[in-house]
This record gives sequence, C-alpha cells and structure tokens, in this order.
Amino acid sequence: MGFHSKPTKFVGHVNIKVENLERSLTFYQEILGFDILEQSPNSAKLTTDGKTSFLSLEQPENVIPKQGRTTGLYHFAILLPKRSDLANIVVHLTEKGIRFGSSDHLVSEALYLHDPDGNEIEIYIDRDPSEWTWSGEEVAMAVDPLDFENLLSSINPSNLWKGMPKDTVMGHIHLHVSELTKTEEFYVKGLGFDVVNRFGRQALFLSTGKYHHHIGVNTWNGVGAPQPPENSVGMESFTLILPDEDAIKETVDNLQKIGVAVTEEDGRLITYDPSGNRVALAV
Repeated sequence: MGFHSKPTKFVGHVNIKVENLERSLTFYQEILGFDILEQSPNSAKLTTDGKTSFLSLEQPENVIPKQGRTTGLYHFAILLPKRSDLANIVVHLTEKGIRFGSSDHLVSEALYLHDPDGNEIEIYIDRDPSEWTWSGEEVAMAVDPLDFENLLSSINPSNLWKGMPKDTVMGHIHLHVSELTKTEEFYVKGLGFDVVNRFGRQALFLSTGKYHHHIGVNTWNGVGAPQPPENSVGMESFTLILPDEDAIKETVDNLQKIGVAVTEEDGRLITYDPSGNRVALAV
C-alpha cells in the first residue's frame, strides 16, 4: 500500500536502550521471533528478513531502569503483513504465558505487551484503507475491544507462528512529549507531517501519504514532563526515512527556519523534537 516505502516519509528504524542485552535478546528472539543481524558486546541489530534491520537494542554504560513520568518512548509498533500473522502470535504469546493487552482501533487491530525492561511494544495489522473513515483531513480511530473470536478464525493451521514474518516492518512510533504546540510545529512545519487525528488536547497522530499515523505524540505523562536521563532504559532514537537527498535538504532547511538545529553525530544527521526525543534523518 506504500505507507512504509518511498515517496512516503516513514519511521524506518527504532533504537531501544535496555538494562541487560542478553536478557533482552532472549526475549526478542524466543518470544517475538526476531533474528540477530549484527551484534557487538553492547548492542544488536535485529532482523526479520536476514538482510535489513528496523529495530536495534543497546545497553548503555551505567544503565539505569526505565524512569516514570518522563518524555520519551510510549511504544513502538511492529506491523505484520497479514491478519493471520496477528492471530498466530496471539496463540504463540498465550502458549508462552506472556501477558498482553489488545484493542480495535478501527483502522487496525493491535496487541500490546512489554519487554523485560518495560519498553512497550505494539504488534498490529492494518485494516484495508478502504475501510478507514476520513472526515476531511482526520481519520477516525478508537480504542474498542478486540474481537478475538473473529481474529482467531483467520488462523491457517498449516501456517502457524514460526517467528516474525520476513515482510514485517516498523509501523509507527508513539512518544511521550512535554507539550503539543511546539511539538506540532516541529513535526508539521519541520518534518513535513500532516495531523490526521487530534485526541482532545492530549495527543496528536501524524502521517504522510494518508496513513492513519506514522507518529503519535501525547502528554499523558504530564504537561512539562522532564526528559529521562541519557543512560536510562527507553528510546535512544528513531530514524525517519525520507525519499531522497533533496528531501533531506528541504527538511533540514525547514527545521532551521523554525529554529531547530540539525547536527551530525557518528555519521547520522540528528535533530531533537522540543521534548528531547532524538530523530535521525536518512534516505
């Protein structure tokens, strides 16, 4: 459908900080079915297709546990290719004794769980875009109960859970922020996203290409919430994939026009939203 490929801007990679890399790798491999693409003593890139990575883990020096009531990661969301894949992982998680929540968002069906450090993970499938309801520039979303009986009817007994399907992608990211006005300016005027849903005065959902959202932001940890310490569990950064070098240049110019700096760190172009969430820009 093109929501996670060029020319759409989308979240292509998320880097998560953990307390114990080996413990986390056990979870992400045995429970979620990722493979390791690359590994160093303090970090690992995970893959589903054996060639690319959309999720990395790192163990910072002097790491401390996840801090509450701060800005940063609310959840990252893994998008599965087919509805039967979601049904299969429901069975798999249940067999493994993993607790999870669920929701029907109208545009999607989703599960929610936490890794060993409390980083929240959404695993979801999209409904066909023809089923999404738009009112002008806003798409209807909800938090309704998931119909498990209907979902599980899509299971193919000959194709049960064997790990993350190779066509799995990073569907979106949802962040805690300290306020919404400057945040909206950063993501709309700076990064070029459209607001596609406003959840009262507490959350915004943003996308390009008429997706239901590539990025969500909320103030549910409190207006004025502080940034977490650099060495705490949580999100290190997410990478925004842009169509080409011209789009990178345009985005950098737009960020500078609203007073936001872009710097190079370890070969990556890096900027920060008003709440200190680190964003890497890439082609």
